[in-house]
Amino acid sequence: MPVDWLLSYYNLERICYLNKKRDGPRPKSMRTSPPPPENPLLNILINILLPVVILNKGSQYLDPKLTLLVALAFPLAYGIQDYIRRKHKNYVSLLGILNIFLTGGLALMKLQGIWFAVKEASLPFALGLMVLISHWTKNPAARMIFCNPQVMNLELIEERLKFFSRDGEFHALLKRTTLWLSLSFLISAVLNFVIAYRIFVDIDPGLDALAREQILNEQIARMTWMGFAVIAAPLMIFSGILVMVFLKRVSALTDTPINSLLRS
Repeated sequence: MPVDWLLSYYNLERICYLNKKRDGPRPKSMRTSPPPPENPLLNILINILLPVVILNKGSQYLDPKLTLLVALAFPLAYGIQDYIRRKHKNYVSLLGILNIFLTGGLALMKLQGIWFAVKEASLPFALGLMVLISHWTKNPAARMIFCNPQVMNLELIEERLKFFSRDGEFHALLKRTTLWLSLSFLISAVLNFVIAYRIFVDIDPGLDALAREQILNEQIARMTWMGFAVIAAPLMIFSGILVMVFLKRVSALTDTPINSLLRS
């Protein structure tokens, strides 16, 4: 799950959803139907735990290639049904699907070792580089991620910033936040490469094809759970802290409570 700024957005979306619940029932004419936030436990179960179990144990009952396809089918199906059910683009799932196709493609092409390490590091590195470059543009990544009109009350924020003449301070906050986002990506890329390089060791060519495929499945399973436990989980916590710090700074700049900054 090397998609840290998207996890930050997920945390921001969840804060907004909880804020809507605290506001209580609204008149029917004013009700909207915002997509509910994902269930994080279900997300972990389908995208992490089930594929790991299938990759580790499935080869006892299925052909290794079929085992890999079944394991990859769960997160793929989850991403598709999540889009259909919530009618909301889930960029975490979209990038997860891209990652699934890359993993499956490398496995079916019988590539191993360094190729998987490069694959694990390339996505967060590319995203981190794009985020970093945006720091020097008029629209830093933090603006695109955090300043979502469906989540934040941008009209109120802009009005309060102009009232206190703090537009420059707000733009500086966006640039600082963008640097922190890019740093989280680059850390993720390095950690992904190091862990993948140690896990995806070359498989003995003397083994038969089924044995090599089973070992590769076990390597993918190990990378999946270690990538979550060692990288994704700590970075999710980091992204949550980053969201709260950003909201508190905006609250201070606008002299407005955080609940008022979020759409109700």
